[in-house]
Amino acid sequence: MEYKKLCESDYSFMCVIWEHEPVNSTELVRLCAERFGWKKSTTYTMVKKMCEKGLAKSEHATVTALLPRDMAEKLESDFFVRRTFSGSLPGFLVAFLDGKRLSREEADELRRLIDEHME
Repeated sequence: MEYKKLCESDYSFMCVIWEHEPVNSTELVRLCAERFGWKKSTTYTMVKKMCEKGLAKSEHATVTALLPRDMAEKLESDFFVRRTFSGSLPGFLVAFLDGKRLSREEADELRRLIDEHME
């Protein structure tokens, strides 16, 4: 499946599915009305859109994600780093940490992750 970047509303909608799946379409309408103030028709339009993108499926009035949340987060973060920092993870970290201080635990965790992912 070719990944299509999620806009903010798509991602927010998928978060509702991920948090509640498998979710009955009636319940999904209620959840989206509470969270986003959407009407029933808007929720059904979003279900159709996510199904057409291959990100969700709707069978027997039950909606489930076809793209797991952890995979979406990986794809979104990869896209962001490529687009914003020309794929440079160090460039991203410099910008992200600008003016911030890391705790000893955070620095240790970053070192561990770097060691774990080195070639």
